[in-house]
Amino acid sequence: MTSPKSAARAAQNSPVFRIVARVGYVVLGILHIVIGVIVISFVTGGGGEADQGGAMEQIARAPMGVMLLWLIVLGLVALAIWQIAEAFLERNPDTKKKWGYRAKYIGTAIAYLGIGFTALVYALGGQSDSSQSSQSLSAQLMATPGGIVLLVLFGLLVAGIGIAFIVRGFTRAFKKHLDLPPDPAGKGNVTFGVVGYVAKGIAIAVTGALFVVAALTHDPEAAGGLDAAVRTLAGLPFGPIILWIVGAGLILYGLYCFARARYARM
Repeated sequence: MTSPKSAARAAQNSPVFRIVARVGYVVLGILHIVIGVIVISFVTGGGGEADQGGAMEQIARAPMGVMLLWLIVLGLVALAIWQIAEAFLERNPDTKKKWGYRAKYIGTAIAYLGIGFTALVYALGGQSDSSQSSQSLSAQLMATPGGIVLLVLFGLLVAGIGIAFIVRGFTRAFKKHLDLPPDPAGKGNVTFGVVGYVAKGIAIAVTGALFVVAALTHDPEAAGGLDAAVRTLAGLPFGPIILWIVGAGLILYGLYCFARARYARM
């Protein structure tokens, strides 16, 4: 029987699979650019849902949109498999670090599969609402024994992921996964990464905070996905300025994903 490590190594050694995985970064970039444009449209009076579902809806309406949605599904599934392969090929002798490493990559794979599933729903003609899903999840948790505590912990986990993105941006920790050229283009891509990671981290952290607020106020409607986080930011003092920064940051993160497609170590 083929071992998980040998299967992972075979996948990573496949040139075709590497190309498809790099396509996954390209489609991630497209998604973040579309979401960033939707966020900025809130300031200019536009509409749309500022989350993966809203981005998928905009893409589905475009010429050849359904074909692009299927490409998103394929690319993100390939990226998810790549992340799982990375988890199994970790050679760190420290057991604690090894399992932390695996959890990180498997968690990323699950996130990619979740976005890919949303793309699949729209490719098949369906729709998805992250805010309603989040509110439903919150209500179900609150109805269970200890559900309030679980919802707070879930919100703190999501907020922690957002903070991790912010820290990764400021410390430029993402550079270790890239083979960037030492020219102005390489430095520009690093700038895209710094601003993009921080902007995305802010949006994710606010999303997590909304789950905590929903738990503490016993109001599941206070919870929501990325779109709800963006609307919350819009209601803050200097909200339009914050949205411009977050929207532009997400667009830059999308451009960073394009660079990652080319320069990622694979």
